Amino acid sequence: MLTDTHAHLYHARLAPDLPEVIGRARQAGVSRIVMPAIDLASIGEALGLCEQYEGLYAMAALHPSETGSATTEDFSRVAAYCEDARVVAVGESGLDYYWDRSFDAAQQEFFRLHIRLAMETDLPLILHTRDRQGRDEAHRDIVRMLREEREAAPGRLRGIFHCFGGPAWVAEAAAELGFLLGIGGTLTFRNAGVDALVAAAPMEQMVLETDAPFLAPVPHRGKRNEPAYVLRVAEKMAAVKGISVKEVVRRTTENALRLFRLD
Repeated sequence: MLTDTHAHLYHARLAPDLPEVIGRARQAGVSRIVMPAIDLASIGEALGLCEQYEGLYAMAALHPSETGSATTEDFSRVAAYCEDARVVAVGESGLDYYWDRSFDAAQQEFFRLHIRLAMETDLPLILHTRDRQGRDEAHRDIVRMLREEREAAPGRLRGIFHCFGGPAWVAEAAAELGFLLGIGGTLTFRNAGVDALVAAAPMEQMVLETDAPFLAPVPHRGKRNEPAYVLRVAEKMAAVKGISVKEVVRRTTENALRLFRLD
């Protein structure tokens, strides 16, 4: 059975027909969906959905775009949410240098807090990393900070580089750090270059995701994404790796279950 390791099911674009969205996911073979957090409200909404639907799991974190106005009290509430058994990861956290660079220091401070929280709670850390085209500053800062925090404090560090699309050196750095690569709809985009990255990466390092309602795969590109479409990603990965879809499903699901410690 498929696992979508990253879907914002609480998003307003999915709310109007969420029961049908989840039903289509089940029909496509998606048995587990992990919901990343953006802010405090989204954590509560995700936990509410966990109560309503079987096979749903939540994360807890402040998205980097939220850190410009976040407080230490906000982070304390994130940490408290991590005590809930339905919260299976710290995420999504990281650095976003694509839009507003005026609060880089706040992003970096909160990212370090999230790294420490993941190690203290022994939960995987789900990374949001975005640079402007042709640059890799956010990726280099994230890798550097992960290494620094790992060296500074005891605790296991692991997780996912969400929406992985390069640079190619990041895959090697992720493996050294114990992180997997989250592969989604961009794998199906022509000229995105993700297919070459997937071809080079070992199956042991990859999990599937949609980032629904964003980044829908071909042939749904430009439309609303939903967890059922993770099957399209699996099919494309099978073609790129020269293996069966069944093998992709089995191996990526095993990776996800092991990372999140799910049954």
